[in-house]
Amino acid sequence: MDDQQKREITNRRNFSLRLNIFFFISFIVFSVLIVRLAILQFVEGPELKAMADRMGYKEVSIPPIRGSIYDSTGEPIAYSTSTQSLYFTLNKNYTLDENKAELNQIISSLKKVFDKYGDPNVPQMNEDDIRYQMDVESRLNYGYVPRRIKSGLTQKEIAYFMQHKEEFKGIDIVEESIRNYDPDTVAVQLVGYLKKYKSAINPQGGLDYYRKIEEESSNLDAKSDEKYLQNEDVGFDGLELLFQKELRGKNGIKKFPVNNAGRIIGPMELTKPVKGDNLILTLNKNVQMKTEQAIMDGIKRINDNAYMSRGFKPNPRAGYAVAMEVKTGNVVSMASMPDYDPNIWRGGKISTDDYNEIESRYVNGTIRSVSQKYKTQKEQNKHPSSIVPLGSVIKPLSVLIGLQEQLFTSRTVYQDHGFFQFGKKGHEVKVRNASSKANGPITASKAIEKSSNAFMASMVGDGLINRYGKKSVEKWDEYMKQFGLGVSTQSGLLNENTGIIDYYNSAERDSYQSAMVYSSFGQQGRYTTLQLAQYVTMLANHGKRLKPQFVKEIQDTDGNTVKKFQPEVLNEVKFDDSHWKTIEAGMSKVKVTGFEGFPYSFNRKTGTSQQTVGGNLTVENAVFIAYAPADNPVLAVAVVVPEGGYGGQGAAPIAREIFDAYDAEVGLDGVPKNPTKKTEAPANGQQTGTSGTNSTTTNRNGSNGSTSNSGR
Repeated sequence: MDDQQKREITNRRNFSLRLNIFFFISFIVFSVLIVRLAILQFVEGPELKAMADRMGYKEVSIPPIRGSIYDSTGEPIAYSTSTQSLYFTLNKNYTLDENKAELNQIISSLKKVFDKYGDPNVPQMNEDDIRYQMDVESRLNYGYVPRRIKSGLTQKEIAYFMQHKEEFKGIDIVEESIRNYDPDTVAVQLVGYLKKYKSAINPQGGLDYYRKIEEESSNLDAKSDEKYLQNEDVGFDGLELLFQKELRGKNGIKKFPVNNAGRIIGPMELTKPVKGDNLILTLNKNVQMKTEQAIMDGIKRINDNAYMSRGFKPNPRAGYAVAMEVKTGNVVSMASMPDYDPNIWRGGKISTDDYNEIESRYVNGTIRSVSQKYKTQKEQNKHPSSIVPLGSVIKPLSVLIGLQEQLFTSRTVYQDHGFFQFGKKGHEVKVRNASSKANGPITASKAIEKSSNAFMASMVGDGLINRYGKKSVEKWDEYMKQFGLGVSTQSGLLNENTGIIDYYNSAERDSYQSAMVYSSFGQQGRYTTLQLAQYVTMLANHGKRLKPQFVKEIQDTDGNTVKKFQPEVLNEVKFDDSHWKTIEAGMSKVKVTGFEGFPYSFNRKTGTSQQTVGGNLTVENAVFIAYAPADNPVLAVAVVVPEGGYGGQGAAPIAREIFDAYDAEVGLDGVPKNPTKKTEAPANGQQTGTSGTNSTTTNRNGSNGSTSNSGR
């Protein structure tokens, strides 16, 4: 009995323990469940709901419509249109013999559809055109990239392909935005071009700008209307790149309700793309076109009437010019000629043959080093690039430096014997004027007028050596950079070259004296045409280095101003007024060809820079700077014609045509003389100048040269 009672007590105790353990475990489980439910409802609930919504809908992004680019008068330079395009995706290797018959059948079928339903007013594609666009050999694209066969499909073509989709494997119709550029090819290198975003983020050949965007957009919180699409077109150079953010706009969204099998079960919700903002440029289309034509006419004129310049025969193939408003920094024309038709980039890619054709023309030679293309590399190495020595156009600055450093005064008389001799005894080097012409007793302003190499070498170059010794090169460099030579113009354009400084190397290689002597008349530094334009603008406004402005304002699609650009002074030098008057007195009398009958007073300087290329071949480059009117400067112009010979003959006539074009369209005195748009008011930022008279001669500027280098 006792044992049985003990067993019952033990059993009851064990049962009670197990029951307690069960209830305790149940309590723990329910507690965990309650906490988890609370987390799901209050913490993870919103995110899970959003995920469920996403799983219940399928979103397809629509590329944004890019904003347009207009000139200062409202003429469209670049604009986008929406179109339906036919794309082909390689689903097999059509280069194999067993697939060629199928490929031919597809091509034949496509041609029949295009011929029957295409726009009769547009030339139809033949079979070779279709085959080229299909790119089955992957010459234009990687194998996985869809090929655009035709853009601008008609409604009948779209309807046919939609109805016969099963018959055309790998064919898709895609709505996209096509970039169109003015067929007049207006400032094409400045405006830039577009390429596909997937190319822009490619480690080889892409841009850091877009690779950074891609890294940032990988964040899950990035807005879908701001994410870049792999196949959308993006700016790859020029203003298209510089103002990519403003021009792009925002994606549209097509949202479809779907079931768990991924099938559409309801109507689409459409969020339309937001068009990007528009750019209103500072460029005047008509001034730009006349600038471009003036360069091409100038190149032809030089070649047709080639003259021998101290044994050098001009052989120009390209020319560069920039016209900048003196008071605002607005660039009204920027030409790198010859140019090309940027519509060749339509679709964001070009063939190897097309690229080879435009290789020396699509890069902006006014801000970068561009070499013209010749049959062989050996021949190409015999010719200079677009960045050349300044030659004598540096002389106004040389005189300013000499005056500022008190190396001489405006009244100091220098006896010019036609040369300046320097160097150790027995190893003397003579720096000669052009034709070794002796100018006799001259002052600083006369030295600019006569373009005396001897004056610059003796009074400025050698004068700095006597004052500063080896530190003279640093002092010279300091002045150069203050005037924008050897530093960025701050234009913001991609890969802008800051110039090529030679005087430091010359000082180490030859001597400090040699470096300073040759620097004083423009032979120890090579700079871009835009830098020259900024420099001459600084001469015109007495020391204010202005940032080049290409865009006057940004407007939204309704024409409302989003942003206006104001003149921006990068730095300023303070010289006595008498210093500026000294150089102006000389610049106003420089002999120059092409300005006969010019109705305004103007200051100018010619340059003929000698340059050794290909080891031992020497060529002469035509350089010219000017601004007008002289008493109230409005426009500054810089022209460079590599291998163009004398600056006064090869470059000056081009500048004259630019001044005339500006006067006709805008007015050097604030009154347009013959505007293309009769009702258009003068462009913003123009101020009235006072016209004047200036007598010029057709004689070339015979004034500088040396035994090894010269500039006119």
